[in-house]
Amino acid sequence: MRGDLAAFVDTNVLAYAVSTDDHRKQERAKAIVEKGFVEGCYAVSTQVLMELYVNVTQKMRIKLPAAQALEYVRSLTEWHVVDMVPDVVLSALGLAERMRISPWDAAILEAARKAGCGLVLSEDLGAGQSYAGIRVENPF
Repeated sequence: MRGDLAAFVDTNVLAYAVSTDDHRKQERAKAIVEKGFVEGCYAVSTQVLMELYVNVTQKMRIKLPAAQALEYVRSLTEWHVVDMVPDVVLSALGLAERMRISPWDAAILEAARKAGCGLVLSEDLGAGQSYAGIRVENPF
């Protein structure tokens, strides 16, 4: 756990940085990613990295070549990366049940907690919501 991290960054934010679907969101996401590289202030999880690869190679309208997507994911491993180990998974499943949210969303929140982040940047979770002490902000 690190106390100096500004936020945990969800998959959708990272995907927008390499997407051409919405230029306003792309520019904002690029700024977040660049700040993460310069300041080392963000965290991601192994779940986010895997989802990102799938999203940018298979789900986006303009798909990245596998080698380019792999390099992008590899570069993000310079950030603080939370491994989705059994204790994080079990905590996430408990949170999902208590908060009535998807296990995948709960895994994001629990990974943020494990990293010591009280803030998650995400377009998917409810902006302004707090989930067991973890606040969500939509950066767009």
